Amino acid sequence: MKLATYKDGSRDGQLVVVARDLGLAHYASDICSRMQQLLDDWSFLAPQLQDLYEQLNAGRARHAFPFDPRQCMAPLPRAYQWADGSAYLNHVELVRKARGAEVPASFYTDPLMYQGGSDDFLGPCDDVALPSAAMGIDFEAEIAVITGDVKMGTAPEPALDAVRLLLLANDWSLRNLIPAELAKGFGFFQSKPATAFSPVAVTPDELGAAWQGGRVHLPLQSTWNGRRVGRCDAGPEMTFHFGQLIAHIAKTRNVRAGSVVGSGTVSNKDWSRGYSCIAEKRCIETIESGAPQTEFMQFGDTIRIEMLGADGKSVFGAIDQQLVSLDEIGR
Repeated sequence: MKLATYKDGSRDGQLVVVARDLGLAHYASDICSRMQQLLDDWSFLAPQLQDLYEQLNAGRARHAFPFDPRQCMAPLPRAYQWADGSAYLNHVELVRKARGAEVPASFYTDPLMYQGGSDDFLGPCDDVALPSAAMGIDFEAEIAVITGDVKMGTAPEPALDAVRLLLLANDWSLRNLIPAELAKGFGFFQSKPATAFSPVAVTPDELGAAWQGGRVHLPLQSTWNGRRVGRCDAGPEMTFHFGQLIAHIAKTRNVRAGSVVGSGTVSNKDWSRGYSCIAEKRCIETIESGAPQTEFMQFGDTIRIEMLGADGKSVFGAIDQQLVSLDEIGR
């Protein structure tokens, strides 16, 4: 099934069921009103929502209405945990190669992850307000999952059973703040503002054969200022699958329902597929010609991130945002 959260003036919005073709929606309030409520009681509530989903797709839902992504918050508007990985090691290899550094051997056996802010996610069509373009503003097109409960010490394969929903993410980065933060030895903080998510989150069965081995085997498209700059294959080159990422988090702690886990920037060795973040393009330019030529984003720029299924239709809807100055909208 496909689910979204509509804005209603509250912090957590209203849960809605969305038709497979993203044309219609139906409030889920007679079953449960919030996404976290569903995640906390999945076994009881999900079958009821599945029934509503089937009625909606069959045209039998009496109170259906046209689905509007602009009314969406993030599917889970705030979460107990947002942990983002770097599961596509080609991205790491490019960054390291561009500065003449080797990739440590441990990177190929132990996932890289950081803990991001989870109290303030962005909706798919929300403007992105940031203080200064001099901070090196960059998009990052990713895939993410939302989990159920996972016990400490769970192995990667059983951890996959905890994947409740999949969605797309734009893990915004402020590239020019990153070096100083990493130099302190503690990792990302101010360089990672609020993350945006696709309008719709989907259960794994909606992906059919594209969901294999904890990976999504579909291309992820990035369109910057109306020009498609990336169509990267999200499947084969994902070094660590989602079960491995979840197990990595659960190594020393319990993972609770409503945790969001990101894949990191989707990246391919075939450069003709383009890029899912500007930093990667700049690394390629540095490797090829000695210096980057592509600038980071400016206020007024737009970014659209979307994944199409084998039928050519949007699976999650699109993240479609514009970058604006914080000073222009007021603090």
